Amino acid sequence: MIIAIDGPAGSGKSTVAKRVARSLGFNYLDTGAMYRAVTYSALANGLDITDARAVADIARAQAIEFGYKPGESLPASVFIDGEDVTDMIRTPLIDAHVSAVSSYPEVRAALVSQQRLFGVAHDTVMEGRDIGTAVFPQAELKIFLTAQPEVRARRRVRQNISRKTQTAVEYAIIDNTDEQQVLEEILRRDLEDESREVSPLVAAEDSIEIDSTAVSIGKVVARIVELAKARGARDAGTQAGKEEDTNIDASTAVESNHAEQCEGPMR
Repeated sequence: MIIAIDGPAGSGKSTVAKRVARSLGFNYLDTGAMYRAVTYSALANGLDITDARAVADIARAQAIEFGYKPGESLPASVFIDGEDVTDMIRTPLIDAHVSAVSSYPEVRAALVSQQRLFGVAHDTVMEGRDIGTAVFPQAELKIFLTAQPEVRARRRVRQNISRKTQTAVEYAIIDNTDEQQVLEEILRRDLEDESREVSPLVAAEDSIEIDSTAVSIGKVVARIVELAKARGARDAGTQAGKEEDTNIDASTAVESNHAEQCEGPMR
């Protein structure tokens, strides 16, 4: 089974997708991390990020892999061309350029091929911006997760405050914690994502829309798990879908970006 969760930046889709995967015992594939990895590699190699052909060459030539611990639903690490870039892909610099990179048709074609291979091989929860419309239009369950822009900006600021990761890459900067600036960036990203010619951000016609503005993470996860089970998914036999923070508003939730040691990369 494939569960596709799409939505704009800061809507909570990564947090929700990870917890749904844990609850059902599915693999979680962070498609956004794949585009971020290509963006990072292009910048680290001194490429002009507006050169779509050169960036696409990176996407085709450099394998993107995820490191999983045995029995875990979530990847602990992200690799591109053998380099662990787990932290480096979560900086404001990458935030500023990843939308442009993800708009290049050749880049999308290269990464979508990898995503489809993964989805065919595993029960998978995927989140992104075009999973239900372009990557897996045949997904058994499609969710479109939304939230008000101001709430999404607040979430991103809290996330940035929580990690404060300064990478070794010379061009990296400390994550932005100015809420107004983050809001402006989110609105800019929304416009880019919604107006791009290739795979724009739009809800699939057969998707179920969930507004997470003032809904707890636990309730959003429980609803998606319920929908998945109605479509044939089996419970993993854990309480992952009933975590301690069931009553926490989605706007306060933050995912840790500190990777644990894993057995090795997995495509």
